[in-house]
Amino acid sequence: MFNGQAPGPRYLLILLLLGLFGVSIALNYYSSPSKEPIMYSELVTLIENGRIESAVIDGHTVSGSLKNGETFTVNVVPSESLWEKLQAAGAKVSVIPPESFTWFYYLVGFVLAILLMFVIFMAFSYFRNSQDGGGSNRIFSVGKSKARFYSANEVGVKFSDVAGVEEAKEDLLDIIDFLKAPKKFGRIGAKIPRGVLLSGDPGNGKTMLAKAVAGEAGCPFFSISGSDFVEVFVGVGASRVRDLFNQARRHSPCMVFIDEIDAVGKKRGVGTGGGHDEREQTLNQILSEMDGFATQPGAVIVLAATNRVDVLDSALMRPGRFDRVINVPYPDQKAREKILGVHVRTVKLDPKVNLGKIARGTSRFSGAQLANLINEAALRATKAGKKRVEIEDFEQARDKIIVGAARNLVRSEEEIKKTAVHEVGHALLNLLLPETDPFHKVTIMPRGRALGISWSLPVGDKYGQSSEELLSYIISALGGLVAEKMVYGITGTGVSQDLKQATEIAHDMVCSYGMSPLGIVSYNPGNEGYWNSEIHYSQETAANIDKEVRRILDECRERAAELLTENREKFDIFVEELIKKETLHAEEVYELLGLEPREIHSFNPEVDLEEPHDGDDEDISGGGDGEPDGSEVA
Repeated sequence: MFNGQAPGPRYLLILLLLGLFGVSIALNYYSSPSKEPIMYSELVTLIENGRIESAVIDGHTVSGSLKNGETFTVNVVPSESLWEKLQAAGAKVSVIPPESFTWFYYLVGFVLAILLMFVIFMAFSYFRNSQDGGGSNRIFSVGKSKARFYSANEVGVKFSDVAGVEEAKEDLLDIIDFLKAPKKFGRIGAKIPRGVLLSGDPGNGKTMLAKAVAGEAGCPFFSISGSDFVEVFVGVGASRVRDLFNQARRHSPCMVFIDEIDAVGKKRGVGTGGGHDEREQTLNQILSEMDGFATQPGAVIVLAATNRVDVLDSALMRPGRFDRVINVPYPDQKAREKILGVHVRTVKLDPKVNLGKIARGTSRFSGAQLANLINEAALRATKAGKKRVEIEDFEQARDKIIVGAARNLVRSEEEIKKTAVHEVGHALLNLLLPETDPFHKVTIMPRGRALGISWSLPVGDKYGQSSEELLSYIISALGGLVAEKMVYGITGTGVSQDLKQATEIAHDMVCSYGMSPLGIVSYNPGNEGYWNSEIHYSQETAANIDKEVRRILDECRERAAELLTENREKFDIFVEELIKKETLHAEEVYELLGLEPREIHSFNPEVDLEEPHDGDDEDISGGGDGEPDGSEVA
């Protein structure tokens, strides 16, 4: 009757009515006489003839026995004359109060009704638990879709709640218009895209953007993750896809959102076995439902999100299925300021907090990271007992997100000095090289996996770099190694991450960017990064690449040594002050060394910012001598 699902209110009402009907039948049965009643005139005749042995008066019913052993029952109107006649005839008369007998049956009926409702409630709970959780009945609902359904008025997210993705919003306006008025596009033969794929790195708002589309359109919304289609039983995924689209068509026009679609939409034929067969069957069913021979027409728009477009099956990406691929990139400076404005609506801020400066100092932060920045700042202010979130809270929260939380380590004075020498080598070269990102802060307090950190931050957004900038980054990255060599004559394990970073940049200059005498040739087709590269050239070319990489690193090391030697006095002052204060900000260092200041990343409104120049990702050099695994934060 229920097909493995919990009974609905209609079935519960029917069961309740049937139960009450059964109770009434039982009451009537037990309260009804077992023999057909006689007429009142016959009772009068029996009394006058003296044939009645005994009689029982129960409300409107008189029953009893005759002197010959027979019994009788008659319905009467109670009166004193009847009592007097029975008494005159010598009959034994007893009276049962009508109230006691009637209330007894009322009580029985009430108890039976309560028991019936309890049984129905237990049955309802059993069926619901069997469907949602374990139990033997779960097998009957395993092929049902796990998508969560949101009604038209249940999706409360609007475009105003999603900041920083203006281009993506523009591309989605057609979808919203279609969901609002499906017939408008058919008047001149236009076809709305059947599917839209949102791609981008994690945390940039793909899922929130999909919710906003449903909220703006005011249409039903089905949400499911790609992994929810996959089950241990073969064929279950395809069954869930069919059930999902059948439900969606019944609520059309509506939208289906599949998050992390790469879990089920990867290229077919990659492996063998039941797991791959199940995933491919699920993918085939998705392809058929979106645009197949038996696809039923209906106003169902499919939105999907992934950060791995490269692994999706080509049949899924063709027009007719996912017609549009909308990139959701990292927010730029203006977008970051809008995102911050959305997330601080419920946060009490100090009036001195400038969201514009926070946006300029958080380049390459995703929307999720910006939300985390505000939350971390609010948590820090709460722990400190503050009434409002202040500038210092944002500074500390940003440092924690970028380089990790501070650690308390017991170190000797010699270890602290070695760390200071290493970090000042990075920081001073960063200050002396104008092509690098502006210097932000240096500290010898352990954070994350590093014993000390020196880092720079871009003020503006930049999407390309010159060879001079890349060489400056290599020089700055080698600053810790050169400083240790200059002061102690040896180097420690803390330089390993610096060498890795410098080598990767030099290798990319030679193999990816054509910035070497080897010519304008790419030796890394289809690969990214130094450590993941594949060989696409001869052994002779590989040897020449190694020579060029070594030449670049040697020249940059020599340039770093030259700059630090020329500025040895500034270097020593810098080291001494850093050991004393443990942490130095950009404005303190510029004043200490008498250098011309560049852009400063402080959120403090008292620190003026110059016009921003183009910057790139944050450059963080750290580690310091004595780091157990020789690593740095990058």
